[in-house]
Amino acid sequence: GSLRDALSLFDQMVSFSGTGVTYKHVIETLNILDYDYYFKVVDCILNSNIASSLILFDKILANGFDGHDFISGLAEHIRNLLICKDEITLQLLQVGEKNKEKYKIQSGECGSELLLDALNISNKCDISYNSGVNKRLQVELALMQLCSISKTIKPQVKTVSIQPPPLNKEE
Repeated sequence: GSLRDALSLFDQMVSFSGTGVTYKHVIETLNILDYDYYFKVVDCILNSNIASSLILFDKILANGFDGHDFISGLAEHIRNLLICKDEITLQLLQVGEKNKEKYKIQSGECGSELLLDALNISNKCDISYNSGVNKRLQVELALMQLCSISKTIKPQVKTVSIQPPPLNKEE
């Protein structure tokens, strides 16, 4: 059954794209939310850029994507960034090599605490999405909270102790 479905999708791609089937044609024809959207959202989170994240989400909705698919995909993206934090768990990342490298780079820009908080916020939005009346507002509120994380995380306080100079025995 899976092979038949794959061949059917391939036929669909050839029908719409002709002989030049490209990644861009595939994601447009199948209406798939590309990884790049999630990388851009995390960049907005890292830069505390609420406005850009909301505009990006509006663009995603305008392209016909579902808000619930977006927020669950964002949670998976954040989970993948956490997976990249340790070489041992890197094998759990199920993406191509090009995207794996992008995940490693973006993961290096994110602190574990930020990613855990972001995963918690996106997971709560995912869970409450269907019970909410204004679904768009739920996702937008989650994006605003996500972009505000870095402002709420308290930096670690370094304790500095001043040591008295050594006593000079000659005096």
